[in-house]
Amino acid sequence: MAITSKVYLSVLSAATRLRRLMEDAEIVVLEKGPFVSFANCGLPYYVSGEIADRDALLVQTPESLKARFNLDVRPFHEVTAISPEKKTVTVENDQGSFEESYDKLILSPGAKPLIPEMAGLAESENVYSLRNVPDLDRIMQALEKAPTKATVIGAGFIGLEMAENLKSRGLEVTVIEKAPHVLPPLDVEMAAYVKNELMNKGVHVITGESAQSFSEKGQKILLTNGEEVYSDFTILSAGVRPENTLAKQAGIQTGLGGGILVDESYQTSLPDIFAVGDAIVVKQQVSSEDALISLASPANRQGRQVADTIAGLQRTNRGSIGTAIVRVFDLAAAATGLSERAVKQLGLDYQVVHVSGKDHAGYYPNASDLVLKLVFDPKTGKIYGAQGVGAKGIDKRIDILATAIKGGLTIFDLPELEFTYAPPFGSAKDPVNMLGYAAINLSEGMSDSIQWYQLKQEQQNGSQLLDVRNPEELANGRFSSAINIPLNQLRERISELDPAKEYIVSCHSGLRSYVAERILKQRGFKVKNLDGAFALYKTVRPEELIYD
Repeated sequence: MAITSKVYLSVLSAATRLRRLMEDAEIVVLEKGPFVSFANCGLPYYVSGEIADRDALLVQTPESLKARFNLDVRPFHEVTAISPEKKTVTVENDQGSFEESYDKLILSPGAKPLIPEMAGLAESENVYSLRNVPDLDRIMQALEKAPTKATVIGAGFIGLEMAENLKSRGLEVTVIEKAPHVLPPLDVEMAAYVKNELMNKGVHVITGESAQSFSEKGQKILLTNGEEVYSDFTILSAGVRPENTLAKQAGIQTGLGGGILVDESYQTSLPDIFAVGDAIVVKQQVSSEDALISLASPANRQGRQVADTIAGLQRTNRGSIGTAIVRVFDLAAAATGLSERAVKQLGLDYQVVHVSGKDHAGYYPNASDLVLKLVFDPKTGKIYGAQGVGAKGIDKRIDILATAIKGGLTIFDLPELEFTYAPPFGSAKDPVNMLGYAAINLSEGMSDSIQWYQLKQEQQNGSQLLDVRNPEELANGRFSSAINIPLNQLRERISELDPAKEYIVSCHSGLRSYVAERILKQRGFKVKNLDGAFALYKTVRPEELIYD
């Protein structure tokens, strides 16, 4: 039987999947801009020349899509209105305006840059945002004028990618972030590694302040603290919000942040109109809360699933956990699931553990450091989220932990995971396994820990900090009020400690301090481990340490 339904969409994963399922369907793709398929995640890397060929960013063309999938792809066709009662859309192109009917309509308008209202912004001649290829072309034309000082407003994923690539191009770069730290999806101590990397590469970082106004056609930026920043090239990367104009005009219900509301089959509040991508509200799978998650992988999955639904296959929109990664010069930072901040806001019972390790066996050449953070329920072992930073191997570990969350694994399963191992590739006990061991120790009461931000309060309450590093390590920095007994001397010098006191034990990364904790607890001492130990504390609060 011939299928003659028409489907309008702008996410090609839906269009191509639909064609594979419905060979006889008439499938029309209407795109406002000139390009129907481009690698928007690769755009920042063209700025520096790391991606040298602009055409490499153009994944498909109308011609290639017609030849392989028999899709009617129409660039420069903007849908300006939807008439649900008539089941038509109004389309404008360079020939004028006309109406087209549909049987099924898929909306994938994406997200648009969040442009704050600021005095002088409209008059600025050097301020740009980056969401598509035309944006990129305007940026490249501006860079041909050889600006020297660049400012990036917003230190999220795209903002940091732009900061890196502008710096690599030779510009002086300043990053301004309204939040207390860069990369707001991460927790503050993990983001501190990213800030340090930016500063080590010569990027000026301003956090806790925002741009208030522009003057001199954009060349002067006034911050909320009164500071002025000179900039002859500025990128606005303050976030995105759902593009919901068409949906709202058609009477489609919206929700969180203006996102389009859809059911488990991506059906909107109006019959035969579906929506996918950055414009829709999804469920954060870990918390079951409404969320806006603008990421490529979930959007592509949604496109395929909505095509299956239209073709009569049963598919469910399960939501997303927000797995993401960014490269910042020689460091990678990644996250999945809920942050500690989000878990705290939800009022969930949780604990945190940090583990330091190497991307592969430490004795094999060129092993590099990495730090992983796990947020979990100490009673059930449910994994709420994870974060990681390091030069190499972070993608692998966060991908594993994201898979564990999606698969419903708990902290008790992490030591059981088996990974490929040879010295160039990993360790016999992978950092992910070690996260599981450390989390289980906390869950079962084998270890008690405090976080870096709790140390001062614990000391004020009378706890004594015990540093079990070796004396030569103290030259790299030390706690002002700690006593030092190297771990290997602890048993013979235990008489120097007061059994009536409570102790907080620290070393460099947390491994030796856990051993010290176990020694002391079995001798009757009250002990807690400083999670992440000296290395983490030095990263997030270096100003509180003593350097001889």
